[in-house]
Amino acid sequence: MRNKSGIILFLCICLCQSVFSVEPLYSFPIPSGIEFAGQTISLERYDMRERFDREQIVIAYNHSVSFLIIKRANRYFPVIEPILKQNGVPDDFKYLAVIESNLDPRAFSGAQAAGLWQLMPKTAQQLGLEVNDEIDERYHVEKSTQAACKYFKSAYAKFKNWTTVAASYNAGMGRISEEKENQQVEEAFDMLLTSESSRYVFRILAMKQFLENPKAFGYVLSHDQFYQTVNTKEVTVKGPVGDWTVWAAQNGISYSQLKDFNPWLRDRKLTNPTGRDYLLQLPDKNDFKFNLAKIKIHNPVWVTF
Repeated sequence: MRNKSGIILFLCICLCQSVFSVEPLYSFPIPSGIEFAGQTISLERYDMRERFDREQIVIAYNHSVSFLIIKRANRYFPVIEPILKQNGVPDDFKYLAVIESNLDPRAFSGAQAAGLWQLMPKTAQQLGLEVNDEIDERYHVEKSTQAACKYFKSAYAKFKNWTTVAASYNAGMGRISEEKENQQVEEAFDMLLTSESSRYVFRILAMKQFLENPKAFGYVLSHDQFYQTVNTKEVTVKGPVGDWTVWAAQNGISYSQLKDFNPWLRDRKLTNPTGRDYLLQLPDKNDFKFNLAKIKIHNPVWVTF
């Protein structure tokens, strides 16, 4: 009886092996260094190498999220990059937005951080954004990027080092300054910080490495798998709006479509007590149906065929 059970088990294993083919998994080369914001960061020290490798593996094998990040980068990098450039902030800081929100402008954390750059309410207001029950400009891609740039420039004026600026976005300027003094080190890489803060800059570096060449990590995307451009026109709202659903219908779209292109509208109405002008984006209904010709590829390296 025992021999019979063993034979059955052996046959089952053979059957499973014949039905399921297992693809090999790979670890990826670790560079000796990587450029970030004009600075060459050496990865030759044992801990620097291991910390980078950890984040590279996480990104490479988090397939569903990493695929979406490539597609979202194609949509949002063309918006983010000019704003960074206008503000004198290194282009590499776009990868910080990826780490913060996976480039989802509707992202919201349990700590109440929101938007592409995951700004906290008080910080956002200090940086000039409107945040209340009706309007939350943390969800406004362009305005939140301008606000993030204000932070970056302020931090750079303090630290004179862009890598430290990036670290401070997670840990806070006060904490970085305190640890520089307490631990007698200059670089954030050399500080003992919380696990999240210690990983933060390495996550940015690894994301840069990934998005500069996804094909090297086995990611295959064709041109038609990217998201098409939906053109919009700007409409100015100067006064109150009693019901955004009615307003949207009057402008030929649904409430859902209005919110899709203006996620910073947070209520069904707008009281607008100060009479402020608000610029809304209204989508062109001619672009609602998928059209391969309306897909624009921002970075050719993202397309395999």
